[in-house]
Amino acid sequence: MNGGLKILLLAGTAEARGVAKGLVQAGHQVVASLAGVTAAPKSLVVPTRRGGFGGRQAQVEYMRRESFDMLIDATHPFAKKIPHRSHEICQELALPYLRLNRPEWAPNPDEIWHPVATVEELSSLMPLGEKVFLTTGSHSHDIAQALPGRVLFCRRIEAGPEPFPLSGGWVIGRPPFSKDAETTLFHELGITWIVAKNAGGATRAKLDAARALGLSVAMIDRPQGPDAPTVENVADALTWVAELVERQNG
Repeated sequence: MNGGLKILLLAGTAEARGVAKGLVQAGHQVVASLAGVTAAPKSLVVPTRRGGFGGRQAQVEYMRRESFDMLIDATHPFAKKIPHRSHEICQELALPYLRLNRPEWAPNPDEIWHPVATVEELSSLMPLGEKVFLTTGSHSHDIAQALPGRVLFCRRIEAGPEPFPLSGGWVIGRPPFSKDAETTLFHELGITWIVAKNAGGATRAKLDAARALGLSVAMIDRPQGPDAPTVENVADALTWVAELVERQNG
């Protein structure tokens, strides 16, 4: 294959924007796909389809119709269905699949972390009456249900109808957040526990704020991804694609 590849990029992370930019600069044709959770996401600088595929068969038909050469999965580390489904589809269509999954966070020695494998484990960690801040977004109904008898606050990016009731309330804010801002927020709300998903990434403001205030953090483990080629950063993803092209060109 002498020209650039036609690549389907499953986006939803900051890394996806870096991959899109790098692939275009390398001469590839990129189409990004966003599930559409956020109403006004940042531009990916490539043609972008929004709203998901409409199920497995619809994704298969779309990928066949558009004749993609490969798929790069740069969805959120806590995406559960789409990585496995996309990997299976790529195997079915004999297309290369690459997962970009950034490294997990690791606790510093003086941080109070409690690893949690399942949401159901949360209740046994926190006494009743604790003031808990959910940094897990608007799709946290299962987490809220697991913590009755606590005062719950949750942050989401956009205002609008409340996805589910909270005893504490909703906090509207768009990242990135600074450590100082997070420290002030947690202090003013009287937070005693933080619930976070181990999404990784360069920004640890909420964790640094929890550390500064001596707060306990319930850190939810990531779901298991597909058994597939995986890289941890944009540079390695671009290198992987470049090496694929070299192999295909012989």
